Amino acid sequence: MRIKNLPIIIISFVLIFLTQGCLLMHSVSYKIKPDGEGGGTAVLTIENIRSDALNGYELKEDKKNLFEFMYKSNEFIAQMKDEGKTITSRELFVENENLNGIIKFSFDDIEIVEGIIYEEPFYFLTLSPEDSIISTNGEVIVSDEYKRIMWDNTVKVLKFKMFSDEVDNGKLVSMAQYYESD
Repeated sequence: MRIKNLPIIIISFVLIFLTQGCLLMHSVSYKIKPDGEGGGTAVLTIENIRSDALNGYELKEDKKNLFEFMYKSNEFIAQMKDEGKTITSRELFVENENLNGIIKFSFDDIEIVEGIIYEEPFYFLTLSPEDSIISTNGEVIVSDEYKRIMWDNTVKVLKFKMFSDEVDNGKLVSMAQYYESD
């Protein structure tokens, strides 16, 4: 290989990477039950999963990532375990013509759940000012630098729902049509 072809090869790889589709969702919600010792369990609900694929290849890759890797593979379970999340169940389901998912997991350190921090007597989640909180059972504090959700330690289940992406614009592909229930 001649060196003068190297930039063309690098650009080709970058273009291939950048043009691959991506899975998007309307919203993500958490229900977290701290165990009082730093760990606990969580239920993550993902609503209205879609793909921004621009061609058949990208859509095929998105379907493979969602249905084969995330939904069924042991590799995904191992990857999440490496991140400190022990998955206890995962499911996909269609509701109102949208594909949704639920992942249940346990953890030993609450900080791995979206960066939630515990400083007695409060749990708190700090977000960027642009993040959109749909709902929470905590108190929302807004400043120019951040948004923060705070819960005192008497709350047994920490709940919050975040807006992720606008998915109803007609340009995204609903993944519900490709889901085959077991």
